[in-house]
Amino acid sequence: MTRNRASARKAGSSFERAQADWLATRLNDDRIDRRVKTGSQDRGDIGGVRFAGSRVVIECKNTSRDNLPAWIREAEIERGNDDALIGVVMHKRRGTTDPAQQYVSMTAETFAVLLEQGVTA
Repeated sequence: MTRNRASARKAGSSFERAQADWLATRLNDDRIDRRVKTGSQDRGDIGGVRFAGSRVVIECKNTSRDNLPAWIREAEIERGNDDALIGVVMHKRRGTTDPAQQYVSMTAETFAVLLEQGVTA
């Protein structure tokens, strides 16, 4: 079955909801939730996530066509829009619906910030 615009939006919304709910439960933080879309000033799909006292932008993707470079660029733009410390892409892993088994991708710089516990270069 091919996706149309409506089914793609539904799949994306369902993925965002599942990931936000899982993160809120896993991190025991009821501030974590799906964000309202804000157009050109979008600040990511999941809000309320913090690391080292700073905001984290999470851009969610549920698609069979991977475009990781564009997704990472989008997360970085949204990180700037939100004045967040880091931005990551949480994307669907084929073959499982378990939120804990999905993928998270980021730049090497973002990974270094995580390893340094929030210290930026």
